Amino acid sequence: MPSSAIRERQAPLRERYATDPAAAIQILRVKGGGSDLSDPLHCEVGPAQLDVTWRSGAHPSVGGDGDVPCSGDLLLGALAACQEITLRMVAANMGIEIRELAIEVEGDWDARGTLAMGRDYPVGIRQIRCRTTVTIDDDAKGDRAARLLRSAERYCVVLDTLRTGAVVDATIDVRSAG
Repeated sequence: MPSSAIRERQAPLRERYATDPAAAIQILRVKGGGSDLSDPLHCEVGPAQLDVTWRSGAHPSVGGDGDVPCSGDLLLGALAACQEITLRMVAANMGIEIRELAIEVEGDWDARGTLAMGRDYPVGIRQIRCRTTVTIDDDAKGDRAARLLRSAERYCVVLDTLRTGAVVDATIDVRSAG
């Protein structure tokens, strides 16, 4: 898609958000709980506004089958997806054609925390590495690629969220069926 097409798509959005800043605030919703409750190792979640679901399951390190991505894979996948789409949109806006693109995301996680083997073991992923390599034409000095990567890093929603943190309000409401 040429950079002009991206700019054309974004122009009315920029105008709207400039005149009505509240319109820029979006609420993303993902729902779960609708899959087979008799299977404790698998689930399906998906965005509330789309007819799409993502299957997920327990990681083999905590007793899962390893047949579908675990929630940690989905988290790292969200980072890779955000990094790629941001990079591609920024490149299109800059008029840069990407020849090759590779994104690798790794996360360090200690399964002992999830298995409740003691308070000394953290439950969540403690370190994430995201490595992005992009090849573009006519960049002998690497200036355009460097500018592209800086811009993509700056505007990646998931990367920024992981780096700066987000306020999370999580509640679990247990009700009696009887």
